[in-house]
Amino acid sequence: MNGSEAKRLDEDTRRKVNWKRWGPYLSERQWGTVREDYSAGGDCWSYFPHDQARSRAYRWGEDGLLGISDRQGRLCFSVALWNGRDPILKERLFGLTGPEGNHGEDVKECYYYLDATPTSSYLKALYKYPQRAYPYAELVQENGRRGKHEAEFELLDTGVFDDDGYFDVVAEYAKSESEDVHIRISIHNRGADDAELHVLPTLWFRNTWAWGRTGEKYPTMPSMRMLDTGGVLARHEMLGEYSLEADTLTTGEAPTWLFTGNDTNVERVFGGVNAEPYVKDAFHRYVVDGDEGAVNPGQVGTKAAALYHVTIPAGGSKTFKLRLRATGAREQPAFDAAFDDTFALRVSEADEFYAARIPHDLSADEQSVARQAYAGLLWSKQYYHYAVGEWQEGDPAQPAPPQERKTGRNSDWRHLYNSDVISMPDAWEYPWYAAWDLAFHALPLARIDTTFAKEQLLLLLREWYMHPSGQIPAYEFAFGDVNPPVHAWAVWRVYKMSGARDERDVLFLERAFHKLMLNFTWWVNRKDPEGNNIFAGGFLGLDNIGVFDRSQPLPTGGHLHQADGTAWMAFYCSTMLSMSLELARRNPAYDDVASKFFEHFVAIADAMNTVGGHGLWDEEDGFYYDQLHLDEGNIPLKVRSMVGLIPLFACEILEEDLVRELPAFSKRMRWFIDNRPELAKHITYMAEATENGGTHDHRLLAIPSRERLERVLRYVLDEHEFLSPYGIRSVSKVHDKEPYVFRAEGQDYRVAYDPAESSSGLFGGNSNWRGPIWFPLNFLLIEALERYAHFYGESMRVECPVGSGTMMTLDEVAKELASRLTRIFLPGSDGQRPVHANEPLYASGAAWSELVLFYEYFHGDSGRGVGASHQTGWTSLITLCLETVAKSRRAPAAHTHFKSVGMLAQGSVV
Repeated sequence: MNGSEAKRLDEDTRRKVNWKRWGPYLSERQWGTVREDYSAGGDCWSYFPHDQARSRAYRWGEDGLLGISDRQGRLCFSVALWNGRDPILKERLFGLTGPEGNHGEDVKECYYYLDATPTSSYLKALYKYPQRAYPYAELVQENGRRGKHEAEFELLDTGVFDDDGYFDVVAEYAKSESEDVHIRISIHNRGADDAELHVLPTLWFRNTWAWGRTGEKYPTMPSMRMLDTGGVLARHEMLGEYSLEADTLTTGEAPTWLFTGNDTNVERVFGGVNAEPYVKDAFHRYVVDGDEGAVNPGQVGTKAAALYHVTIPAGGSKTFKLRLRATGAREQPAFDAAFDDTFALRVSEADEFYAARIPHDLSADEQSVARQAYAGLLWSKQYYHYAVGEWQEGDPAQPAPPQERKTGRNSDWRHLYNSDVISMPDAWEYPWYAAWDLAFHALPLARIDTTFAKEQLLLLLREWYMHPSGQIPAYEFAFGDVNPPVHAWAVWRVYKMSGARDERDVLFLERAFHKLMLNFTWWVNRKDPEGNNIFAGGFLGLDNIGVFDRSQPLPTGGHLHQADGTAWMAFYCSTMLSMSLELARRNPAYDDVASKFFEHFVAIADAMNTVGGHGLWDEEDGFYYDQLHLDEGNIPLKVRSMVGLIPLFACEILEEDLVRELPAFSKRMRWFIDNRPELAKHITYMAEATENGGTHDHRLLAIPSRERLERVLRYVLDEHEFLSPYGIRSVSKVHDKEPYVFRAEGQDYRVAYDPAESSSGLFGGNSNWRGPIWFPLNFLLIEALERYAHFYGESMRVECPVGSGTMMTLDEVAKELASRLTRIFLPGSDGQRPVHANEPLYASGAAWSELVLFYEYFHGDSGRGVGASHQTGWTSLITLCLETVAKSRRAPAAHTHFKSVGMLAQGSVV
């Protein structure tokens, strides 16, 4: 696609211009992370709390408010604020730690990502800053008082936004060149009274000098000083020289420049003596405490701010202009007419870029949702630095870490060395990558920046990420945890999105495929305890969905036969089969590998359906269940949950045209069909009549037979079971009145329908898979239905919703589910978006109604957002759902007409 932003992407991809050097890579939260935790017991929330963040230098990263940094997090910029009433200078977002929140960690701020382009040529974000004193203590105390059956106490509940007594702080960034960033901070007083505000646009270096290390990541100490012409000159051994200039306001206010060092205030944090008098929290002490001696009068340091003290009239606004640029780009005046022209141009180019990627036939509201979803996805790209070996050893200039660290968290991941810009799930609640989250991020990313999507997928497969055993790192709390194996699916999908069939990036596919072979082998060797193709992967990212904590030893002894673990491996197999067949088209060496995955898939499908009689299938209920495997036999755990729907995902179509291109694979497949009929019964054959009177043959590899698929879909499409007005619930609503109870050793283990926040402490209680709607698995179900629809066509219709009398093809069902997911974010007749269901301000507030939050998951009945409030990572899949809705409007569903040439029920093979 043509356009200025597309051209910049191309220049950056070809390394002609480093357009991505500066971006929104500054984290929303560095305090409370595992990286910064040097405690003996691994209590990261307590070891580095929010109260110390203003005073204590971070070891592995930085954070700030609406900020940016270079791609290695060396030089950072953000805005700090003080309303004259707060006890703390507002330099970063506040939230509750995991132990403090009645439903786990939770950011307690109102902020929104409004726009972004992939090269960060234009960025826009909004923070709503109360004019009353920020209620830190009230938020902690009230949430501490509430139990898990009560709602979270939010910032809006405190009343600080009543009567519109707040500032809208809008931060915009526009690049005129790759090393020249224009900054515009617009602050609107929404209240009825004039209000004073201190505004501190701040520039600082990440502290890389206090640790006693040398080498690539530890250059000599950088410096900042005052320029004779005004502004700050920042020098860094590896980054080079940059200046930050700040304009005088149109009303005449000029900034006062403040300087200090980005070093720990040892006296405040540890009760020691500061080696230097000018430390990290100097600006807080100068502005809030009135301590003029806190800042360096010599105007040098490693942290600087332009302090504006202004009064903003009621209903009025003030705009603050700054410019961050390499010294080689300082030829023209900083704030001439071209400054605002640059913003206008970049905004128009962003509009042009998204007009080519967001369907034009969506409504204005739908397009706005897509644009904000893409913005959140791009703003969640963060610089992430974590070297486990160094973290375990400690630093030469710091006290040695406790001995427990050497055998504690991540101790068997010493090889892991992360120092990259990575797509994060949520920049505050989850400011670290999660492997299976990132796989879902890759699809919407591929729509707007295919190169970055591919780089992200390859990154987690690199030798300094992937474990020597072949395991992909899960997340920093426990890299060895087991996430669903969806990486191969993401690689395959992004590959197919990378161009027309003969123009796709085969090198990317091949590079990923070889590493995925290692990971697949790890799964087979580590997670099939009996060697019978029934897998037990652990909790598999679904947290509390099971009767027991599936990642811990069972109270009954024995182990689980997991319907989801086994189905995920079949899904993995089918995806690897598709990839190997694609590679075999160009290199016959992959024929044998394709045969391996073909036969392995069939073996897993057979185990899923037949081991021990019916496998993990319950013939009476018509559903797949986990089974508790004990010496005396297997006990099905009859919870109707997403665990039983994941077997539907494992389906792939083999087109006869492709098979004919690969004679070696074709020969092996036909031998298998002829000689292994007990396994080949899991392959369905269909021949489609073509316009010229011939046939187009294809085979379906799937876990469920047609009859079993239809039976499971009766549950999926029943509004009293899985089907919500807003998508598919993770646990059937039937368990609301009929909880599943398993009794073991005198204790009851129960699973009930729990549509919103978790009511138990299992997995910390922040995430809940016992009823709410989750985007990732909804999306995989939609895709699976589309594949079944491609195979069965008009020959399969199901009632949707059950009891309605409306019969739909599976393609129509897929579109219906996508449409229901989009309703979460769209205003109803009352102006209220279901995602904001409990807060009327979003419906009635003029400065709120167009804002959208993209939560971690959603209430199973109302669609209300739950969990992390800015998880535009996998929830940005809404952009692809909106594309599906747009396509369905352009033309009626194009059903394939199948002439009954050779369609056989699964259980027989032609």
